[in-house]
Amino acid sequence: MKNEQMIVPNKVNIWEVLPRDGFQMEDRWIPTEEKIRIIRGLASTGIKYIEVTSFVHPRAIPQLKDAEEVVKGVQDLDEVKFRALVPNLRGAERAINAGMKKIKILLSATDSHSLSNSNCIVKEAQMDHLPIVELAGKYGVEVGGSIAVAFGCPFEGTVPLEKIVSILEGYKAMGVNEVSLADTAGMGNPKQVSEMLRIIRGLFPSFKFTLHLHNTRGMAFANAVAALQQGVTDFDSSTTGLGGCPYAPNAAGNIPTEDIVHGFHEMGIQTDINLVSLLDIASSIKSTIGHDGGSYILKAGPNNRLHSKPKGQKKLG
Repeated sequence: MKNEQMIVPNKVNIWEVLPRDGFQMEDRWIPTEEKIRIIRGLASTGIKYIEVTSFVHPRAIPQLKDAEEVVKGVQDLDEVKFRALVPNLRGAERAINAGMKKIKILLSATDSHSLSNSNCIVKEAQMDHLPIVELAGKYGVEVGGSIAVAFGCPFEGTVPLEKIVSILEGYKAMGVNEVSLADTAGMGNPKQVSEMLRIIRGLFPSFKFTLHLHNTRGMAFANAVAALQQGVTDFDSSTTGLGGCPYAPNAAGNIPTEDIVHGFHEMGIQTDINLVSLLDIASSIKSTIGHDGGSYILKAGPNNRLHSKPKGQKKLG
């Protein structure tokens, strides 16, 4: 039998989305100063990319009504690149006025999810994004795109590849060539992820694709490995696995940052994140929030802890 070696990148970029995707699902108010403390703690672990908040209307997601204050409280962290999600032109104006240098716009892969999330069909939502891109260009602000329910919609099921390609063509026409593909409902599988990326990376060679994976059915890390093999080097994750989409039934959290970092490190893939420090922060976050989102490494610990003798344990013999 031929022994084929798995080909994966040597290094990846991890975008921490806890402050936006994780916090947005929490009903209990998290004080602004606590959000700022958590973001600073995450930055101290070596995380260089953080989705800091969303400039959404406070009535839609009350937990993020302090977006401006949070951004102001972390702007001195020069070593971190921040981005914020903006749902509309008003949100983009708020983000730019708050000093954001990178924003992300969101589209759904299906009309059903788009109507639930944005009160309009996909085509209308994408047309509404053009003024956002134009405004950002005027102020030198980077714009990334995203596609929710890209690997399966809870309302419509399987998403035809043609829909993904059409949305990407729309992004390309607007000058947006960085796009996050979100498995919002956790319906994707490795074969599907691999085949989609192989095709769209061929059709859009100038695009940078990010994987935004939810662990609803325990497939997130397997899907991440499939993406790695197709050349993807950017991944979203949420420390402790908190998060979910308010507009997707039975939504579960994102892949935990500590899980994906541990998995990549075990594969010899660098992230520049200190896992020990990250686990300390994750434990603190769990205590603050009162729960986690299903983190395996927070519960079991990393592999190398199995080789360490617990304090006070005596040697046999």
